[in-house]
Amino acid sequence: MEESIKNMIVVGVVSWSSAFLVTRRILQKRSFDFSNRVISTIHAILAVTLASISVQDWKCPICPVASNSSLTQMQVLAVSVSYLIYDLVCCLFGERVSMDNTIHHLVSILGLGAGLCYQKCGSEMVACVWITEMSSPFLHLRELLKELGYRDTPLNLAADLLFAAIFTFARMVAGPYLTYVTLSANNPFLIKATALGLQLVSAFWFFKILRMVKYKLTKKKSTSINGTNHVNGIKK
Repeated sequence: MEESIKNMIVVGVVSWSSAFLVTRRILQKRSFDFSNRVISTIHAILAVTLASISVQDWKCPICPVASNSSLTQMQVLAVSVSYLIYDLVCCLFGERVSMDNTIHHLVSILGLGAGLCYQKCGSEMVACVWITEMSSPFLHLRELLKELGYRDTPLNLAADLLFAAIFTFARMVAGPYLTYVTLSANNPFLIKATALGLQLVSAFWFFKILRMVKYKLTKKKSTSINGTNHVNGIKK
């Protein structure tokens, strides 16, 4: 790994941590998780933007496959690695520690870190960042809305469904294709292993999201029926 990239990761960790502390100071009445999700949303938007800018040819976004990483690609990865390190530590100090989220962070750090060490697979790695962060703003939006008092509202339901739709396309359509390309190409074993691991974690989350959507829609239908019965009862 180049020295400049190492320095960028260190500076990134400090910057994300500082941004979180400033956010906590500004939003003193909000929870620890709320402030962390604000930072996570900023990273997701920044990561998708930088990943899009680094694409060499939009006719084939993941080309060239199994090639040496460009400096721009490594800088994009360094930004996300620094964020993942910050977020992993931050989540450990949160109210609830999620094992699947911790595993996701560790696999992602290992995979992106391996790409930076080998200085290979830049196109696939950047595409991975683009795919995994595409749905993140909506993931955090649904939780932010709950704390702002919009739990069980049409707005919160819309955020839930939008997140589920984007996650499904990104992780269960584009994701498996990228995993196949990564496994088929002449990439280091560690990169292949982490690509497969990340896809398995995504599949696990996908089934959890399906259950969440089913619950939300069932709850909304039940609420609508109860509301109609209540109105009919008043009319009688």
